[in-house]
Amino acid sequence: MSQQQLRKPEEEEAIKYGDVFDVQGKLAEKPVAPKDAAMMQMAENALLGETKKGCAAAAMVSAAMKNEKAGFVGHEDVNVDSGVTVEETHLAGKRIITESIDNEVIGQYSQAAPLTSGPYSSCEQSEEEGGGGPITIGEALEATALTAGNKPVEWSDAAAIQAAEVRATGRTSIMPGGVAAAAQSAATLNARASREEEKTKLCDVLSNATERLGSDKAATRRDAEGVAVAELRNDPTLTTHPAGVSASVTAAARLNDQISK
Repeated sequence: MSQQQLRKPEEEEAIKYGDVFDVQGKLAEKPVAPKDAAMMQMAENALLGETKKGCAAAAMVSAAMKNEKAGFVGHEDVNVDSGVTVEETHLAGKRIITESIDNEVIGQYSQAAPLTSGPYSSCEQSEEEGGGGPITIGEALEATALTAGNKPVEWSDAAAIQAAEVRATGRTSIMPGGVAAAAQSAATLNARASREEEKTKLCDVLSNATERLGSDKAATRRDAEGVAVAELRNDPTLTTHPAGVSASVTAAARLNDQISK
């Protein structure tokens, strides 16, 4: 069996880290949770410049969404203890990328050639090197275009995006032509749309969020709390999307806390 494939359990149960990665012990028995996946996605985006197809974040998002849909985990669940990391090392002219969860390596690879036989040794790499600084609110919004890009924009999304824009720019009102204005327009049109294919998706609004914000700042826990409250208050079921706007900003804030330590 290929290590890149999820092991199918004999009976229906949550997809655990041991089903996705070659890990042992306590981590292997933990179900993959939505906030874990969002944190890894943000970590990859911060270092690599984007989430790479076939890397850890993509597999974690897929597993977490299945676990959430099946009711094994909640949308606010976090099952990692010490966090996630994506680190780079330069050796013999190669850029080596190492991904870890709770200080346990889950994948290692280089731009030029695979280094290990692990599930992510062939993770696709670009020629450009990403930065290692704090993750901004704009980058978190753009990450949402990857994790929940096919989700139609709803009022809860628009409210969360507006809250994020206010915190990123320092403005107290919606910026004309900005990402919040686009989100509100999309939510209004989607509410009137009769067919799903007619609706504007999050990826249509957030793919260039950093550029449309004009100014930006590193995401903090206070920013994450404000965005989450806005999304919750405007959702009919008083919940947030497991890979949506508030989840991405929360993941960014947590990773920034790790960077600052």
